[in-house]
Amino acid sequence: MRMLLDSAGLYFRAFHAIPESVTAPDGLPVNAVRGFLDMTAALVVARRPTHLVACWDEDWRPGWRVDLLPTYKAHRVADDGGEDEPASLAAQVAVIVDVLEAVGIPRAGVAGYEADDVIGTLARRHGARGEAVEVVTGDRDLIQLVDDAASIRVLYTGKGIRRLEVLDDRAVKAAYGVSPAQYADLAILRGDPSDGLPGIPGVGARTAAGLLTRFGDLAALRAVLADGDAGIRPGIAAALRSADDYLVRAEAVVRVADVPLPEVDGRLPATPQDPDRLAALAQRWNLESPTARLVDALAQVADGG
Repeated sequence: MRMLLDSAGLYFRAFHAIPESVTAPDGLPVNAVRGFLDMTAALVVARRPTHLVACWDEDWRPGWRVDLLPTYKAHRVADDGGEDEPASLAAQVAVIVDVLEAVGIPRAGVAGYEADDVIGTLARRHGARGEAVEVVTGDRDLIQLVDDAASIRVLYTGKGIRRLEVLDDRAVKAAYGVSPAQYADLAILRGDPSDGLPGIPGVGARTAAGLLTRFGDLAALRAVLADGDAGIRPGIAAALRSADDYLVRAEAVVRVADVPLPEVDGRLPATPQDPDRLAALAQRWNLESPTARLVDALAQVADGG
């Protein structure tokens, strides 16, 4: 099984879950690093993947998405135009990169795209080859990738790493009233404040699910509205018609893109790729315990223990 990590989602979760009083010897916080490594170790032991890739945001808010939908993630833009994140977290990301390299867990990212796009590309690629894929994320946008036929599942981290929600076709339908393939359209219709999607006035999750159950997808819904109301409540029909341009633009924004990504082996390392460098990083950043737990987890799975 191939495991794909939504890396930023994991280290953001770690940063907010672990106090900044967890520091390196020089006093710099390493809470996000420690949490990220411990979560990765726990996932390896619990799910026992054969391959593991840390997927990366090379661009957290791609310009092409903003051009289509200016509100996209606008609430997360800092005064300098970058992402609004704590300085003490930004400084830790480079440490995570260094540790992953020393351990031998590959990162995958593509300029101009988000980790979601990288995850989608890899998941669909390996799913089409008959390989099982598990996507670890706290981002509901990636629910659109769930596909029982292609053996793609989402491990949703909303309740924490030790209480993962395993989302397959049936679980998505039960939770949201739509199939995974319809989930992106659901988000567009109801809106998603976390991504700056305004949604359609008067259309909540239940109404959106009902429309998609009845008409199938946004394209079919728009076609029906072009010909008449098809029994849709007048107020809802009018709101949908007035937002037609938004529906077209948002669909391109919310859909996970296929990106030009070379093959990524990602075979789970049994031992660190660069043990001396890993030892030096662990000492420098007060990471002896979490790096040891990750190394032990990799060895345990490699040995079949």
